[in-house]
Amino acid sequence: MAIQLLRPLLLLANVRMALATLLLTGLVLGQTSFAQSQSDPRWVTTWAASPSTLVDPREDAPDINNQTLRLIVHTSAGGSALRLRLANYHGDMPMHLGAVTVALQSEGSGIQAGTSKAVTFGGESSITITRGGVVMSDPIAFAVPALTNLSISLYLPDDAGFITSHNLGMQTNYISTAGNHTTSASLAGATEVTVFNLLTAIDVIAAEGISTIATVGDSITDGYGSTVSANQRWPNHFARRLYSDSSIKNFAIASGAISGNRVTTEGSARFGENLQARFERDVLALSNVTHMVLLEGINDIGMSSRSGELISADAIISGYKQIIARAHARGIKVIGATLTPYEGAAYYSPEGEVVRQTVNNFIRTGGAFDGVIDFEKAVQDPANPTRLRADFTTDNLHPNDAGYKSMADMIDLNLFR
Repeated sequence: MAIQLLRPLLLLANVRMALATLLLTGLVLGQTSFAQSQSDPRWVTTWAASPSTLVDPREDAPDINNQTLRLIVHTSAGGSALRLRLANYHGDMPMHLGAVTVALQSEGSGIQAGTSKAVTFGGESSITITRGGVVMSDPIAFAVPALTNLSISLYLPDDAGFITSHNLGMQTNYISTAGNHTTSASLAGATEVTVFNLLTAIDVIAAEGISTIATVGDSITDGYGSTVSANQRWPNHFARRLYSDSSIKNFAIASGAISGNRVTTEGSARFGENLQARFERDVLALSNVTHMVLLEGINDIGMSSRSGELISADAIISGYKQIIARAHARGIKVIGATLTPYEGAAYYSPEGEVVRQTVNNFIRTGGAFDGVIDFEKAVQDPANPTRLRADFTTDNLHPNDAGYKSMADMIDLNLFR
């Protein structure tokens, strides 16, 4: 009788053990599958910001200690999952992140209710980025809409020291009062800034066949002169064109621009490393880049003319050729964009104008690029072609919202078919 009673108990115990084994196996397999999703071929970079802070040009740059940063980023491609890339390239000490979250922005520092999700790193909620280092978050399931604003919150529990940043953000971001506010619905009393700290890229798992276009350049690609927080840079207008045209596939658009940047030389630590030095980090390291648009060189001309040692067209062209060669080695098509007019700008010179025209002639006819976008024609004054249209600028160098839209409208979408 005792043996007969034990048999069902033993059977039940075996079933429980089998179920526990299956559950454990499922968890392990799930974790493995989750980890392997880092190599999913559908990852694209929906947003990027190149670090520019060799020095911080802001005299009133705030010290950050036991505070939360809330960064507002505007997506291009949408997706079903995301991952963040954060960097401590220029920091003077290891950077400790106590907590990170992502949410959909409502307005200002506010987030949409029910959308906040924790971001982890190797399964942990916190991580320390070594000095000069880069970290990538775990992929998290998150429905990312195209052409919308995300809110990324970073809690820095310790004295952050010198923070790696992209200084020309053209976007209002927020630094909280003391404490971890990564899950707070809004940040009352926050300090407003227009820089992007630590965050260098956001990738999403997009629909099959979508790839990334990197828009590489200086303050004109960075959107200087456009309306802050309105996403009026020419790459934003370009993304909206692509997504409103059903005859062409969608792309992710990722910025590789730094205000004041040059192709081959450096005149000020405010404007980051030259393009050849930063190209691997700011373009080639992005996810699934198949095309890039290169609009850079006007600072090489203008800044060097002010120092009395005008750079030659040959030097800029040689820099272009090196960038093209490195891109082509990765299978990336390079679209050359003509340098826009700048007569009347603070660093204009007649000699520099000759260099600009020579460089533009090479872009159009040199045969080195895989295609050409004639941004010069999009914004020049028909009555005075060496100047921007008066209604497109306030400083004779940088376009305004209307000028940037005209640039995007000039792009032949067939270049990307």
